[in-house]
Amino acid sequence: MSDKLNINQWAEEDRPREKMANLGTEALSSAELLAILIGSGSTKESAVDLMKRILNDCNNSLNTLGKKSINDLCQYNGVGPAKAITILAACELGKRRQMESPEERPDLGTATNIYNHMHPVMQDLDVEEFWALMLNQNYRLIKKVRIAHGGITETTVDIRIIMREAVQCNATQLAVCHNHPSGNSTPSEQDDILTRSIMQACNVMNIHFLDHVIVTDGVYYSYHEKGRC
Repeated sequence: MSDKLNINQWAEEDRPREKMANLGTEALSSAELLAILIGSGSTKESAVDLMKRILNDCNNSLNTLGKKSINDLCQYNGVGPAKAITILAACELGKRRQMESPEERPDLGTATNIYNHMHPVMQDLDVEEFWALMLNQNYRLIKKVRIAHGGITETTVDIRIIMREAVQCNATQLAVCHNHPSGNSTPSEQDDILTRSIMQACNVMNIHFLDHVIVTDGVYYSYHEKGRC
């Protein structure tokens, strides 16, 4: 019989995965985060307590922990080579992240910026695609999501999915765009209907609807610039 407790056998207060899912990563201690990685402790202590003990021996310093060798970590009951390697890999990733510059989110506050950002994605398509762009209050892109591929109608573009994506990433502003492979940037009646439906949904969800941009090669149509949203 294995002497290691799996995560389902931990006491409720020692289940960092559930805590992270409910409260976010910031709510977890370093020991709890590391416990998620190693997955189990031993019959004598949970993974959380094991990592608390290891960190205590490192003066609660992740930097010191990262300087340990695989052999050093394997001296602890409940830590084998695989877990030791996992711990040191996590420390190395943390060090590399600290060395990197934060990724600059593109500013999509204008139709021109939206067009310049999305045209490379759409320029070679021979069918229509519809994308939703989730933005923060400073018009910076949080996330872009392809909602539909093929003929674009209100039926194929599920507005509920757009709103769900916007809410899940805490977007305060929303822009949408799609391409016209024909090269004609003039919106169709169906484009108008879809735009009005998305605007109404945004009003209900208290999300600012910024624009609907139709992308073609070399030219675009902006509902916002035309005063239509």
